[in-house]
Amino acid sequence: MEMVYDLLKITIPAGLVLYLAYLLVRSFLQKQLDEIAFGVRQKNQEIVVPIRLQAYERIVLLLERITPANLISRLSSSDYSAEEFQQILIHEIRNEFNHNLSQQVYMSDSAWTYVTTAVEQTISVINSSANSLEKKAKGFDLARAILENSAGEEMDTPKQAIRYIKEEIQDVF
Repeated sequence: MEMVYDLLKITIPAGLVLYLAYLLVRSFLQKQLDEIAFGVRQKNQEIVVPIRLQAYERIVLLLERITPANLISRLSSSDYSAEEFQQILIHEIRNEFNHNLSQQVYMSDSAWTYVTTAVEQTISVINSSANSLEKKAKGFDLARAILENSAGEEMDTPKQAIRYIKEEIQDVF
């Protein structure tokens, strides 16, 4: 029986020391893993933040380029019929939009919704302006109608989208 007590006197402290060593090693390794994970997150931030900012910049540029005033001043309307000019404007908007489609990956869903709404609203203004003209109207007439219709709108959707994106940039960064 005495041998059992001697054995317990040795194994219990040895077990406690072993358990303590296990806890220390586990704590040390967890701290190391946390530091590595923090470093990886930090490195990702250094890479992703500039890309996200660039995406926001490209989308703001898209929104500026599709505003009716900028579209009309960029594309000459004097040589075209109203129907041809309508197609050119819509084609230009869709090309701009398709070129920047991948930027949605870096934006929130609500910001992207503002962008798509602005694009569709601009196309809608162009179409409704073209539909209000006579068949023989010139591109200049369409340009004037678009500018009148877009100026008459209380809500300028591309500008609203730009404002929302600026607010989101300030919130996120």
